[in-house]
Amino acid sequence: MASAPHSPHIPVREDWLARGVEPPLEPALPIVDPHHHLWDRPGDRYLFDDLLRDTRSGHDIRATVFVTCRAMFRAGGPEAMRPVGETEFVNGVAAQSASGLYGKLRACQGIVGFADLTLGERVAPVLEAHLRAAPERFRGIRNNTAFHPDPAIQTNPVKPREGLLADPAFLRGAALLPRHGLTLDVWAYHTQLAEVEALARALPDLTVILDHMGGPIGIGPFAGRREEVFGVWRAAMRRLAALPNLRVKLGGLGMALSGFDFHRADTPPGSATLAAAWAPYVETCIELFGARRCMFESNFSVDKGMFGYGTCWNAFKRIAAAASADEKAALFAGTAIKTYRLPPHLGQPRPTSQQPAPQEPSA
Repeated sequence: MASAPHSPHIPVREDWLARGVEPPLEPALPIVDPHHHLWDRPGDRYLFDDLLRDTRSGHDIRATVFVTCRAMFRAGGPEAMRPVGETEFVNGVAAQSASGLYGKLRACQGIVGFADLTLGERVAPVLEAHLRAAPERFRGIRNNTAFHPDPAIQTNPVKPREGLLADPAFLRGAALLPRHGLTLDVWAYHTQLAEVEALARALPDLTVILDHMGGPIGIGPFAGRREEVFGVWRAAMRRLAALPNLRVKLGGLGMALSGFDFHRADTPPGSATLAAAWAPYVETCIELFGARRCMFESNFSVDKGMFGYGTCWNAFKRIAAAASADEKAALFAGTAIKTYRLPPHLGQPRPTSQQPAPQEPSA
């Protein structure tokens, strides 16, 4: 029997993370986390209970969007239909959360699944099966597309083939997504952003969501070249920002890919440290795309090897401290709600429980 693919992610150490717990900043700010995973892999489990523990860090996490990670694909049946098992599994988690027995969080309120878009027009029955499995929550597709030829640069247990984003069959499959009301999440490295641009230009009716700020690489042949990479990345992001069908998720810098090595310290990084490291990337994205096309993401549990969930959101809040109330509302919840067609009330402030002070009786 073939061995399970080796995980490229930094191992999570709960005891280490416990040394750096912070109280939440702006705890009343509504948050919709538009990017997390659930999985049960050899030696690596992140399921609903784990997500609940992380989201109960004091921030007002209203809802989440699950993004495909090959969790619970069907063991048998037609190959193309096996990813529908993941949607069935995640929709069950969403129903569990929606029961209210676990608090106010609505986990997996949106679901981004997998369908092999290189099937071209033949992918339509797979999309329809996903929609039947989660008609109220299924919102988009992501394929495994992050590729670099250097073997040191890998962020998925299963490495994709080169040039997938430019494959004519992939484009034909992606062209079907807007007809089904679906979006396309794309995880690509900064070296692939020209391919993302070409795809978004070719399919102007398709909402393309660029994950993890376009993956600026800081390892392998790019180690020690952060300023050079930043310039190349920023120029590519500027070109992408000219395309109105592009959205950007702000996060993902907790992967080893980024070249940051906070996980090597004796204690976890604080939010001020993370904010200082991330601000150039986040601020560039917001400047280029605007708050209404950007959304903060946790990318948990992938990023959990480098910092805790609450610290992550504190870092985002520090970076956005000077933003207006409307901009914060978009960055932390509104853009995700609009992009994934989630219930609008998830971004509304909670009603205050405070009652008016009793009046003194008149004389």
